[in-house]
Amino acid sequence: MASVLTGPKTIELTQVPVPQPKRGEVLVRVTAVGVCGSDTHFYEEGHVGDIVVQGPVLLGHETAGEIVSVGEGVDPGRVGERVAVEPQSPCRTCEFCKSGRYHLCRDVRFYGAWPVDGSFGEFALVDDDFAHRVPDSLSDEAIALLEPVSVAVHAARRAGVFGGSRVYITGAGPIGVLNAQVARAFGAVEVVISDPVEHRREFALKHGATRALDPGHADLAPFAEQFDIYIDASGNAHAIRSAFPLIKRGGIAVLVGMGSDEIMIPVALLQHREITLTGTFRYVNTWPTAIDLVASGRVDVSEIVTGRYGLDDVEVALMKAKTDPLAIKTMIIPGLTQRASLT
Repeated sequence: MASVLTGPKTIELTQVPVPQPKRGEVLVRVTAVGVCGSDTHFYEEGHVGDIVVQGPVLLGHETAGEIVSVGEGVDPGRVGERVAVEPQSPCRTCEFCKSGRYHLCRDVRFYGAWPVDGSFGEFALVDDDFAHRVPDSLSDEAIALLEPVSVAVHAARRAGVFGGSRVYITGAGPIGVLNAQVARAFGAVEVVISDPVEHRREFALKHGATRALDPGHADLAPFAEQFDIYIDASGNAHAIRSAFPLIKRGGIAVLVGMGSDEIMIPVALLQHREITLTGTFRYVNTWPTAIDLVASGRVDVSEIVTGRYGLDDVEVALMKAKTDPLAIKTMIIPGLTQRASLT
């Protein structure tokens, strides 16, 4: 069974054949899949940026599972391994792949982004080397959450978080909270996070942030030129613009959140302070670090999941962050619908 996006705001639970792994692939029985904001955007809008849904597709890319069969050229001993799925398949031959920046590959196939099926089903095909073995100590949900942790690891690397650094984050959703924890794990001594939702601020204070601000009421003037690093996890244009005066001379601003295609920024301030402004695109070479951070407890994902749904409730799950003010992270558990079977 799989939950297939067949049209705008239309998900159908459908019987689909179990795919067979080709050379270099493994077949993974999906045990947990996190719901990402991009999944909801595909569901509601039919596109994310220039990626447009033009036919039926399975969403979902934050995936935990168990290898149940392997294709030619893959060690049969991998059957039975619990794995975290890095949801991309690059060409491996272009200049970006050859230089280790495979996430920038022009021909990368990203799971859950049309026309490539994702993991809102019982099984998924994965490149052998992008199915990362994980310690037995990790739960299925923790394994699925390694994907958003990887987003935070990539952002921290792009930002150059260093020991003793001071970091400002806008947006205390799952990505913002995980960015706070990863920044602390990388050595940041101060992580201030802002979000208009009170329970998200409270959650962030328990999970990485040293201080949480309500952007609608906080006076940001005392924070002028205080932060070495700014990370946006909101995509909110006003939040982004209001953050630049808080960045030190020579500081770095990293945009992670998805929002408007275009925003106005204070160019003169960037020039005068020599602030570096950059973005992030998914992640690259992050899974080993993400696995270590979660397995060691330096990043705690144990309380981030606030809702669990089966394959027959994917539409509800996709909208949970918008319909439930207390939602943090929603998870799809295929086993809540029925037990997967290879027969």
